[in-house]
Amino acid sequence: MSNTVSAYDVAVIGAGSAGLQAAQTLGRMHQRTVVLGTDRYRNDPATHMHNFLGHDGEPPAELRAAARKDAEQYADVELRDIEVLSVTGKLGAFSLALADGGAVTARRVLLATGVRDTLPDVPGVSEEFGDLVAHCPFCHGHEFAGRRVGVIGTHAHLGMFVSMLLPITSDVVVLTGGEPLDAGAAEALDRLGIPVVADPMSGVRRTDDGLTVDLDGAPAVELGGLFVKTDWTQAVSFPADLGAEMSEVGAVVVDAFGRTSVPGVYAAGDLAAGPGLPMPMASVLAAASAGLLAAAACVQDAAAARLT
Repeated sequence: MSNTVSAYDVAVIGAGSAGLQAAQTLGRMHQRTVVLGTDRYRNDPATHMHNFLGHDGEPPAELRAAARKDAEQYADVELRDIEVLSVTGKLGAFSLALADGGAVTARRVLLATGVRDTLPDVPGVSEEFGDLVAHCPFCHGHEFAGRRVGVIGTHAHLGMFVSMLLPITSDVVVLTGGEPLDAGAAEALDRLGIPVVADPMSGVRRTDDGLTVDLDGAPAVELGGLFVKTDWTQAVSFPADLGAEMSEVGAVVVDAFGRTSVPGVYAAGDLAAGPGLPMPMASVLAAASAGLLAAAACVQDAAAARLT
């Protein structure tokens, strides 16, 4: 157990794409930075990531390994694989308690802690999630091109989601699992001519050609792939603990540069939503971009403070 307290210009919590890009940016600007992260990532279930310039189809772990190598070449960046238990303090004097009993202090804190997904309670969905079961058409839709695709859901935005899939797939079927369908979604699906299967689902299983969705009291549905809507929550309580403003959907509210409502606290990645966004843009590339912007804000704010 270590009780050493080390001081940094910026403490980055989270070592995914947002946190590692922030570290690289801060290192290049000679800001003494510590990145504190664990081995848990939102896209761990994904076999490959897509829609990322220069890295399309690459396993997420390979990108993280390359990003760590990039960040580590800067003398002012330190990466530590350790969990942060709490964050307290204010601008210029934040204190982070670590799982080994130690602590670090930092002038500023950049949260890149992400969110946690809760999947539909259908047997087999979690086992196939990240491959034949996905939640983002931008990340995984093309892989189901020309195939029959299912969408589990009843929510108000279902019509828009399905409409985005139509140019990609051969056809789409919506499965409600016995739950009532939102009235607006029902109208939109009817306009699009999308079949709706309302029977309860007993399970999802992989087949040689894709997936089979077994139903209670009705014939099974054969699919090439399946989309689900996940319910997400903040992975940690730090934003709320620090008093950061949160949106109606539970995202950290940030400005265009990742500044939260708390001086000295910044947020980047899936946990935060910027101006004009109803919710976070769940994308590895968007998270990395947000990490760069939040790091730039840290540098700019430190520079401005030296002028006062």
